[in-house]
Amino acid sequence: MAYRPENPLIVQSNHELLLEVDNPRYEAARNELARFAELVKSPEHVHTYRITPLSLWNGASAGLTAQDVLETLEEFSKFDVPFGVQQSIQDTMRRYGLVKLVAPSGVRAGRAGVRGRRGAGRGSGREVDYLILESADRSILEEIAHHPRLRPYLVERLDATRLAVDARWRGHVKQVLVHIGYPVEDLAGYVEGAPLPIRLRATTRAGRPFGLRDYQQEAVRAFWMEGSERGGNGVIVLPCGAGKTIVGLGVMEKASTQTLILSTNVTAVRQWKAELLDKTTLEEDQIGEYTGEAKEIRPVTIATYQILTHRGPEDTDYPHFALFNSRDWGLVIYDEVHLLPADVFRITSEIQARRRLGLTATLVREDGREADVFSLIGPKRYDVPWRDLEKSQWIATAECFEIRVPLDESLRLSYAVAEDREKFRIASENPAKLPLVKALVEHHRDQQVLVIGQYLSQLEEVARLLEAPIITGRTPNAERESLYGDFKAGRLKTLVVSKVANFAVDLPDASVAIQISGTFGSRQEEAQRLGRILRPKAGDNVARFYSVITQDTSEQRFAAKRQLFLTEQGYRYAIYTGDRAMSLLAAGQELSADGEAVSLSFSAAGSRSGRGRARA
Repeated sequence: MAYRPENPLIVQSNHELLLEVDNPRYEAARNELARFAELVKSPEHVHTYRITPLSLWNGASAGLTAQDVLETLEEFSKFDVPFGVQQSIQDTMRRYGLVKLVAPSGVRAGRAGVRGRRGAGRGSGREVDYLILESADRSILEEIAHHPRLRPYLVERLDATRLAVDARWRGHVKQVLVHIGYPVEDLAGYVEGAPLPIRLRATTRAGRPFGLRDYQQEAVRAFWMEGSERGGNGVIVLPCGAGKTIVGLGVMEKASTQTLILSTNVTAVRQWKAELLDKTTLEEDQIGEYTGEAKEIRPVTIATYQILTHRGPEDTDYPHFALFNSRDWGLVIYDEVHLLPADVFRITSEIQARRRLGLTATLVREDGREADVFSLIGPKRYDVPWRDLEKSQWIATAECFEIRVPLDESLRLSYAVAEDREKFRIASENPAKLPLVKALVEHHRDQQVLVIGQYLSQLEEVARLLEAPIITGRTPNAERESLYGDFKAGRLKTLVVSKVANFAVDLPDASVAIQISGTFGSRQEEAQRLGRILRPKAGDNVARFYSVITQDTSEQRFAAKRQLFLTEQGYRYAIYTGDRAMSLLAAGQELSADGEAVSLSFSAAGSRSGRGRARA
């Protein structure tokens, strides 16, 4: 067996990859591994990745071959890649596209409407449109034809290499196939939708020059694929602040069709509308808002996930699902697709004849439904590492700090006897955090500072301490927009916000975020909160992200898990004790991202992996 000690990687037979952080080739290896493997743990010296079928299929959808993957592993590995791993990678990646879904010759993709209830029409005996599942491998088609989960969607066996499936269940067929290990390549095409000429402006309505950046153009091309049936569905992954909305506008220009845009909240809906009016040729009467406050259905309609999944006390189904049939949409855009509600997956499975674009900063879903995003929205079409955009100054340079404060003496007994969930809340709301938060805000008094938290009572206390306004889920939209406007204009320097500001809030001048509590170990939330401050800045173009946590508690363990995604992107957290941070701030000194930076992990067993090199 060959041994190459200069390399940073060990490939294990269980499909885990161990990557040495202190190796000169670490960064190059990490960038390559991110294309086809998932980061699992990131203690300070060795990071653990795992190769999974879904990670390999996303790589395959982006053009990687099994040979590309194996060459990368051989290039960086200390030892030979185990033969079983080689075989598994080849077999798994070979499965992508082994089964294809096509339309009968000369036939459109099929009905794209949404029924009121799942199962309506199945087995009714009436004539239905059909699509064809085909594979050159007869044994695979035989296996699929006899699988009990697929049988309800079959119409008939056409021949040895083709099955007819009910076109109404196109999405359900794809879900089944990805779960049994045969990710289908959907080539059945799309309905074009009602035409709507859309052009991007060379100069915005506000009078600024405008054009897509090079990576935004690449993202549009990767999704659109010249309008062929091989494109038109999938997910674009870009960091917050990198212009995912602009990519959406670029795709809309390509499609030039009536478009339904789904987003997270009313603020995000209005930001989409503002961008459309500023940067495209669309007029105001062509853009509708479909939210709890307005029900406008126009050629471009922007709706919230909340209104789609809203049901009254007497509703047996979702009354607003009718929006999907209200126009001849040719394109559906899912903003923040990692937050797509489970109920919207059901609708999405039934509109597979529409082009579908997902936009997100992270494919991580806390409910584990990444496979449904893959099969129903589409595979990852484009991804660019955050640090690459940072180096090109398209997003701000981020410095991340974790500051650990002791649990307040008055809470030690309550914490000791509490249940696990209550332990986390006690640690999160630790009043010992408050002096540090005040010192950080005072230190950055000339900058735009967001203080972000989870618990309303804690946020209200912080707002009183800082004499700063607060935005929560209870804040009326008009008041939210007024406060956001004051913050963006610089009239307001500090804003206290709940998790309503995690998503799709455009605050370009925010340069400091202080996180005082979060949602357990949510990796996606950590990414979104850092993203609030990543838009390019004047001057040094540096953003600072502080996470204030209670040491030696469950909050510290969950914080390590939260930081996992950002570690994958190449960020490290500098660790400080509360006393050390306070002494530096009192002396007017900056906390340094150098020298004390460590990577963190939260192991599967829940134990802390290393305490790093934090100063006492």
